[in-house]
Amino acid sequence: MKRINILILFCISIFALPAQFGEYTLKVEELSLNNLPALQSFAIGSKDGKYLFIGGRKDGLHQRQPFASFLAADNNLTIYVVDVETDESWSASLSTLSTSLQEQLQSTNMEHYQDGDVLYLIGGYGYSSTLGDHTTYASLVAVDVPACINAIVSGQNIAPFFKQLSDNRLQVTGGYLSKMGNRFYLVGGQKFIGRYNPMGPTHGPGFIQEYTNAIKSFEIINGANLQIANYTEMIDSLDLHRRDYNMLPQVFPNGDYGFTAFSGVFQYGADLPWLNVVDITENAYQVHPSFNQYLNQYHTASCPLFSSSSNDMYSVFFGGISRYYIDANGIMQDDVNVPFVNTISLVQRNSSGSMTEIKIGEMPALLGSGAEFVAHDDIAKVFNDIIDIDALNEDTVSLGYIFGGIESSAANIFFVNDGTQSSASNRLFEVFLYKDNTGTSIDDLFGEDIDFVLSPNPASNEMSLSFSLENKTELLIDIFDSSGIKAQIVANRSFKKGKNSINLPVESLSKGNYFLRIFDGFKIRNIQFVLQ
Repeated sequence: MKRINILILFCISIFALPAQFGEYTLKVEELSLNNLPALQSFAIGSKDGKYLFIGGRKDGLHQRQPFASFLAADNNLTIYVVDVETDESWSASLSTLSTSLQEQLQSTNMEHYQDGDVLYLIGGYGYSSTLGDHTTYASLVAVDVPACINAIVSGQNIAPFFKQLSDNRLQVTGGYLSKMGNRFYLVGGQKFIGRYNPMGPTHGPGFIQEYTNAIKSFEIINGANLQIANYTEMIDSLDLHRRDYNMLPQVFPNGDYGFTAFSGVFQYGADLPWLNVVDITENAYQVHPSFNQYLNQYHTASCPLFSSSSNDMYSVFFGGISRYYIDANGIMQDDVNVPFVNTISLVQRNSSGSMTEIKIGEMPALLGSGAEFVAHDDIAKVFNDIIDIDALNEDTVSLGYIFGGIESSAANIFFVNDGTQSSASNRLFEVFLYKDNTGTSIDDLFGEDIDFVLSPNPASNEMSLSFSLENKTELLIDIFDSSGIKAQIVANRSFKKGKNSINLPVESLSKGNYFLRIFDGFKIRNIQFVLQ
């Protein structure tokens, strides 16, 4: 194995840790590996430094034409085991498994979660020879990860290490699976049956598409056979209507564990990502009241970290696909074609519950969509895969690896895609947190702490924004409606040092909920307001 490139994401520290641990900086380092499969939208498990790859696709972004999209020829028919440290790989064909397992395990976008030594897989979309059509699979699979890895490495039969349960409630692709306490949570996603067709279900080869609009919660009994027990659903056709998104485990400011479902697609009125995010706790959920996510909106490699000393939660997103991106001049661009991006962003939730988003770096290419970050098994964690950064007391700590995904040759390829503009990636990146003794603090990363006061709120037809600046600052201030459509540009200019106040042009806006977005070229702030 050869380390071929170091990509420095920050010139300054992103986390202010306790004094005895110093300051830390996040870095991504590309590794050259000879035996890594090129896959995207796969499921992955790990044990003792070996990684198990199941499902996904061997091609890049799907084509627009129904006859060419999600071809069975590009299904992944092989289960791989990779040892990153020794640059060795082993494989086994799915052909030794039952037909129902073979078909599901070559699908794409299966929901997956590793609980101890068991990797659970749900749903997934792909071509079924049995049905003679594309479908979303309606079953749960349990994989004994260490036993399966050992069998593949030693060339033995893998069939004994798989169990499968058919259940129509689990016919989901493009959602997220996680666990809290004894219960699993299957959030969002869709049931899609038939060939993809951008012209819609009534044109050409028709299809069935049904978003789950749900948080499905249940227990899995993994005995001689698999069972689903104590199943419940929370359904919301608006706030839970999302798929192909990122859901990260979270520690909330009150100490509760849970998850946040970040943006995702698609809005009802347009083929655009959602901007709002949904916080999920054990028995409830809510849209975060004052945060929109503008960067990294499709499923991509992501990493959650938490500092108990400051009660700050950090969610890092590596590349992918997004409607918004920040260009080389620090200007936020809005591309409704929703391009591939190289943005690496960080969302901070502080001790008061306020969330802030910033761009912290770039991937070396248009990478990340359909990729997976896997934290090392032995790294300190708070809950699920949340890395406990207060427990990292070494000068340099490897957090884990980013595997696979799609690599695109250009930002917007969808309308010209003939299958050659993108590909599944076998590039591998190691993510490090290392000590930086420059004395930089979290406040330096997030910039000036500006108190923006919007009043009155709610309002009828007049509003003003007041704030004080330590230095002359360029600000872009605009208004978005609740669906993410830009309604007004308030200002895009330089503001003086000291106190500032501007009136908002809201007289022409309809009644409803809005977000005021304030961007200083680095940090994105949101203020929710109501016109009545």
